[in-house]
Amino acid sequence: MAKTAADNSIARLKTVLDVLAEGTWSETTLNAGEVLAEAASRVPFNDHESELLSGGIPRGHKALTTATAKLVKASWLVKGRSGWTITDDGLRATVAFAKPEEFAAALASGTPVPEGTPLPEAPKKPAAKKSTARKSAASKTASTTAAEAPAKKAPAAKEPKLEQPSAVAVAGDFSTILGAPEDWAPQHDEVQMKYNARKKLWTLTAELPAGFYTYKIALNRAWDENYGAFGVRDGANHELHHDGGKVTFTYNHATRDIVLS
Repeated sequence: MAKTAADNSIARLKTVLDVLAEGTWSETTLNAGEVLAEAASRVPFNDHESELLSGGIPRGHKALTTATAKLVKASWLVKGRSGWTITDDGLRATVAFAKPEEFAAALASGTPVPEGTPLPEAPKKPAAKKSTARKSAASKTASTTAAEAPAKKAPAAKEPKLEQPSAVAVAGDFSTILGAPEDWAPQHDEVQMKYNARKKLWTLTAELPAGFYTYKIALNRAWDENYGAFGVRDGANHELHHDGGKVTFTYNHATRDIVLS
């Protein structure tokens, strides 16, 4: 029996918790965009969900973002400025409601995680095989020939050095609040980020009033190369629902994506 759109939506929402749980095992911190992108990758959008809305964001992505409020209400997910965190109850929910239909019913009815539900265990890594081979006495003597000697490992190839742009700007509908003469203009000094050579990260800290903002990352003071949501080149605008106060934008050129704090 083919899965319905509702089935896919629940499976995708459950995958959000699964991805966050995996992050706790590997001690990997994922920002909200990375979590949502991974969930959409594992449970792909259908044609209807892939349609772009007026802001350039897929319909399914918008629906998934909205649906995660159910995880917050259930106390399984905490959304913070620096990223999303799964709670202990959220971890136990992946065990107690492992099947999509159980997960959907628990969310719909507000069913709490049963007492005594254990935390999920990290997948066990396969044990390394112990070598039973013993070195022969001959290999320890000075008479070992070059042909008998173990081959030397070739040096690991170095990863190519990532060239950083000459400038990175946060250009959006709040540029004038930062002091720029116009919005959505990446050439102005007021919207340029500062580069930390040690961390290889670009940052800009701003004081913004409460509100909803959209923006993109633009390189080299022009729109020729720009990155939107999920680090996609020429992608949909980043969105910021801000409570007011300081916010720091951090851009990583290796991922082409943004983290807020």
